[in-house]
Amino acid sequence: MGRLEGKVALVTGAGTGIGRACMVMFAREGATVMGVSRTQSNLDETLAQVTKASGKGSVFSADLSDPELAEGAVETCIERYQRIDILLNAAGVGYNLRETSAGSMDPLDTTPVDKWREVMALNLDSLFYVSRIVLKHMKAQNVGSIVNIASIFGMGGAPDAHTYTATKGAIINLTRSMSVAYVDNNIRCNVVAPGFVATQMVESVIPMLFSAENPKLISPMGRPATPEEVAYASLFLASDEASYCTGTVLTVDGGSTARA
Repeated sequence: MGRLEGKVALVTGAGTGIGRACMVMFAREGATVMGVSRTQSNLDETLAQVTKASGKGSVFSADLSDPELAEGAVETCIERYQRIDILLNAAGVGYNLRETSAGSMDPLDTTPVDKWREVMALNLDSLFYVSRIVLKHMKAQNVGSIVNIASIFGMGGAPDAHTYTATKGAIINLTRSMSVAYVDNNIRCNVVAPGFVATQMVESVIPMLFSAENPKLISPMGRPATPEEVAYASLFLASDEASYCTGTVLTVDGGSTARA
């Protein structure tokens, strides 16, 4: 029996990277999964991987920074599967956004107001819009597990990407507040905080941060994480194995935050 056998999981950001790895892994562990992302073609690729792994699930394309579309995604999951046991919030943007949205990953003093709002909408507002609707269903069920993907840059400062770091810090503290507020509803809320992960989101900076000359500049392990390594941490927190974990922030960073 899989670690999520009989569960229904809603996974945001399922089109690529960590979200895709989580959707595939959760399905492999027995969950029925519904993946949400903005790009249908990416979702189709993820679903093909789920099917290849003999998993069960479906996809739904939506821009979760729109509250009505976010609600529609949640209610579609309920219509299809009648419940949501697990919510994995991985939707968001990172350093790659600077390639198409100049100023979005700048320090605060050079961040345009519209870029602040853009990153806030994609990283934080979307999580709020989805979670608030899912919580209503989990409260009615009197059970649920929410795992939010943040970042080690939500735990400490960075020289740039200040809107990004603000969203990740907000996700961590919001999750802690959720864990306290909904504990009596048997809903656990936890965070996975990765360091640099080998995904499209940071591919433009990986060669600089993990160079042949100085591979341990960022991580003592000398390499970025794989999406699957982050998915394994997410799987643990989503599963009943983490029954005494709520408000937990689990770092997956190759030792980056351990090094002074």
